[in-house]
Amino acid sequence: MKTLTVLFASALLAASVGLAQARDLGPEEATKLLKAGTIQPFETLKAAAQAKHPGSTIHETELEEEYGRYIYQVELRDAQGLKWDVHLDAGNGQVLKDHQDD
Repeated sequence: MKTLTVLFASALLAASVGLAQARDLGPEEATKLLKAGTIQPFETLKAAAQAKHPGSTIHETELEEEYGRYIYQVELRDAQGLKWDVHLDAGNGQVLKDHQDD
């Protein structure tokens, strides 16, 4: 019984650590970060994502804080209909990830 309790507690702790690593930001917090100059304007970030896939359209965006860094996630669909996920550093616009989504 002790082993089962320890395993359950370890699994719960591991799950809670994973959840603490990324946090979605709401519109109010995003506006404060933008006004403070902590993150770039959303239009600038969207343009940087679309520059990776010319002719693409944006389907979804999300701002998260991950490991103390603000990440702007953009879901795009290119002219051929392929879906792409582009992650940018919201502070400097650097592309962190650009991969095709299945």
